[in-house]
Amino acid sequence: MNELAATGEAGAGYLGASADRVGGALTVLMDELAHGVVVASADGRVLHANQAARQVLSRRQLLSVHEGHLQAHDPKQSRMLLQALAKGGAGRRSMVSLRTPDGWALSIAVVPLRGESPGQAATLGLFLSRASVCDTLMLCFFARAYGLTNSEEQVLAILCQGYSAPEIATQLNVAVSTVRSHVRSLCAKTQCNGVRALVGRVAVLPPLGSSLHHPVH
Repeated sequence: MNELAATGEAGAGYLGASADRVGGALTVLMDELAHGVVVASADGRVLHANQAARQVLSRRQLLSVHEGHLQAHDPKQSRMLLQALAKGGAGRRSMVSLRTPDGWALSIAVVPLRGESPGQAATLGLFLSRASVCDTLMLCFFARAYGLTNSEEQVLAILCQGYSAPEIATQLNVAVSTVRSHVRSLCAKTQCNGVRALVGRVAVLPPLGSSLHHPVH
């Protein structure tokens, strides 16, 4: 028997004794995530939404709450969402993609949450896609960690949106050669061998999105 197995019973007792503390910490942790997370019932009733999810819901572009239940922006996509929730209620994971005619898009992974008591209604976790490769907060952390200048950080943020050097130059009203100079400096400072590697490095940063509680150092 390994050490984890041997201490499992005691660990369960410990977690039970501190459940309120852990629950409060998990609520704060969820609010720090850049990904929107919604806890809902299989019929779409919202039980909890973290800060990022509340921002998505408040915009009412693709997903909103009506009388306590989730709904998409049109009946057809609301049916798609309900079908994904029904699969979750049956214990199956799925993903649904919501879109508007003007180009807004939101992907939602629906995951059954285990641990319910027998006979208890299913609880689902809905994980919402992010609007960008990297949230502003983590881009700031990344820039500080590698000693990037403000101009380099600005160029990197636009690179991560998929724009080319000429397009970035147009947005910033600078010469293309200036943008390429910044990109070379970015790659040198971060030890990346090209733009793809650089953007990939940023894309896998921890998904923190809230700067309400702690400043960036």
